[in-house]
Amino acid sequence: MGYSAAFHCVAGCEGSYPLDTVIYACPKCGELLEVLHDIEALRDRSADEWKQLFDARWMTRHWPYGSGVWGKKEWVQPHLRDENIVSTAEGGTNLFWAERYGAGLGLDDVWIKNCGNSHTGSFKDLGMTVLVSTVRQMISDGKPIRAIACASTGDTSAALAAYCAAAGIPSVVLLPKGKVTTAQLVQPLANGAQVCALDTDFDGCMALVRKLAEEEGIYLANSMNSLRLEGQKTVAMEIVQQFEWRVPDWVIIPGGNLGNVSALGAGFTMMYQLGLIDRKPRICVAQAQQANPLYRAYQQGWDTFEPITAGQTEASAIRIGNPVSVRRAIRALEAYDGVVEQASEAELAEASAAADRTGTYTCPHTGVALAALEKLAARGEIRKSDRVVVVSTANGLKFTQFKIRYHEGTIPGVQSRHPNRPVELPNDLDAVKRAVLGGLD
Repeated sequence: MGYSAAFHCVAGCEGSYPLDTVIYACPKCGELLEVLHDIEALRDRSADEWKQLFDARWMTRHWPYGSGVWGKKEWVQPHLRDENIVSTAEGGTNLFWAERYGAGLGLDDVWIKNCGNSHTGSFKDLGMTVLVSTVRQMISDGKPIRAIACASTGDTSAALAAYCAAAGIPSVVLLPKGKVTTAQLVQPLANGAQVCALDTDFDGCMALVRKLAEEEGIYLANSMNSLRLEGQKTVAMEIVQQFEWRVPDWVIIPGGNLGNVSALGAGFTMMYQLGLIDRKPRICVAQAQQANPLYRAYQQGWDTFEPITAGQTEASAIRIGNPVSVRRAIRALEAYDGVVEQASEAELAEASAAADRTGTYTCPHTGVALAALEKLAARGEIRKSDRVVVVSTANGLKFTQFKIRYHEGTIPGVQSRHPNRPVELPNDLDAVKRAVLGGLD
């Protein structure tokens, strides 16, 4: 087909590097890399032909194209041989019309992209299928890779461990001790990863895993590795495809290490360059107030960016004070007329609970994005008729204790405006009738 892609420096340094090169940063300036595709080669199909191809592959049984990622293989990893693909049918997740929740905010067209409805329960599967498949091909081609390693606040480790287990590749996970949920901790353990619980935060784990990856044979899986972003950018493509190739007005994304922001920006940009869309959405990055270095930089007009020590937050997966993808994220926000909002612990908890009362079951990170939506709507920046997509990054079932503590009223600083507790009753019909019928009045 003649399609190709390679690593390039985000700062524009000359040179390109094959995608099977063990490289994470530009050797000339030290900046991160990005994957750039040969756009001219992709013009061999018209925009309508690409749409027809992608629509024909949607949820198909024809391997590997039933995956939301590999259904767009030419735009993701065209060099990968099908026999090396490690897939769990990731992607293709529900785009939920949050009609009742949106109406409560005075909005007509609010949608939640449920990326957590995936094999390991988060959007990280989309990137990990690309990275692990690429490593599998590198190993089959003779590259001496012994294990894949990551630092994680929970979801990355789950995805890495699952895909490595499927591929038969050892995985190594560095987690901040006591700062991930039990559900998130047990996932990599169950899948056979070597899990190291470190007495530090995510940023400390990230610093150590970067040093670990300097050892020969240890391959780095964090989002500073641009391979991950190639899978994650398909979220943007899926959203547009699910709207019959129409572009929403706003996309709101929870932001921690900030790889997802640049990934979705890359997805929209490819569609725009190749004529599948004729306009771009606005992007909002939502951060927890306790872990908000991007929000602080935005408030200062991007003049400076200063890492912080992230504080305690229920949105543990985005509890990151020194995000590695910050430069790529800022560039994406500038290209998409972007804004950054923050949410306090009370705001994220209440937004999540309010959405749950209308049929969702949102993780606390999605609560951060919903709280940002509520703020943008309240000040009129998002208008009544705007089509808005909130990217839900993880399955709420991973955060059961967050839900329990909210309804029990035990989250510090949160008054729980929507608590719902079981009514304990004797085994007596009259007591049940009084409770049930009285509650309907």
